[in-house]
Parts: sequence; structure tokens; C-alpha cells
Amino acid sequence: MSLDATIKSTLDSSGLAYDRRGAGRYFVTLPGTKKLQTNCWLVDGDHAFSVEAFVCRRPDERHEDVYRFLLQRNARLYGVHYTVDSLGDIYLVGRFGKETVTESELDKILGQVLEAADGDFNILLEIGFATSIKREWDWRVSRGESLANLQAFKHLAEPAGGHEPGLTES
Repeated sequence: MSLDATIKSTLDSSGLAYDRRGAGRYFVTLPGTKKLQTNCWLVDGDHAFSVEAFVCRRPDERHEDVYRFLLQRNARLYGVHYTVDSLGDIYLVGRFGKETVTESELDKILGQVLEAADGDFNILLEIGFATSIKREWDWRVSRGESLANLQAFKHLAEPAGGHEPGLTES
């Protein structure tokens, strides 16, 4: 079976949404829970099979802490690793010998991409975007907007002891 056929067969059997963009080029959407979806390229190149998935944009703050997290996380990832592009945006990437890519191996690779992108997403936001999250929380509260998709970051927005009447009221 050709690598292109292996990729297509794996994606079809997994039920993942994908778009074939030419021979050996697939744009795959991995569904998540924290990061609602992760877009991932699978490419059968001239000399290797590659995977590339966007995780999040360049952090606003605490860059060193974000990069430390990514480097430490790289030691525990299977087949892929975190990297940043010239703008500082964060990706998961991997390159594999074409002969090593089987349906089972591709399933493991896609599983690792999903686990890392989805599992690390809130951590990356918490480290690199805390000020923006707090500002968004305050803006929504002031306008009575829903906080549903910010609940994972409630601890960043509210004082450690919670609101105690009389402390801030005059």
C-alpha cells in the first residue's frame, strides 16, 4: 500500500474530518475539548513524511516560562515536538521515515498531536496570556456576558480568597 493510501485509509477509519489537497497532502481537523479543534497537516514529502499542527499564537507574556514548559514537555512526547516559527507561534511538528508510517503508527502520531495540543492548551494560555484572560474576564463581567468558556481560568480572575464584602466597598 502506498503512503498516500495508508494516510487516507487511516483517516477514513478514524472518522476524522479531512481535506485531501493533492497527492499525499492532507489537512486534518482533530476534535478536542479544551482546544476545540487542532488543524494538522500530513504531508508525504519527497524524502520524509511530516506532520505539522498549529497549537497557539505567540504568547503575550512570560515567554521564558512558556518555552521552558515546551522544552520540558518535548521530553515526554512521542514522535512530535514543540517548536516556534519566526513570529513565535507554537506548533507541534514531526518528521518520519516514509517506510515507518503504518496505519497503527499514524494513529499513534495523531493521538499524540491531539493529546498534546488539547491537553497543554489551557496551560499555555494560563502561562502566556494571563493578563489578557483577566482583562477579558473583567470585560465580560462588566457587561453581563457569559463566562462559560473562561471557567477553566476562574482562578486567574478572582482573588485567592474570593470576594469578601466590605473589603472593596465604600
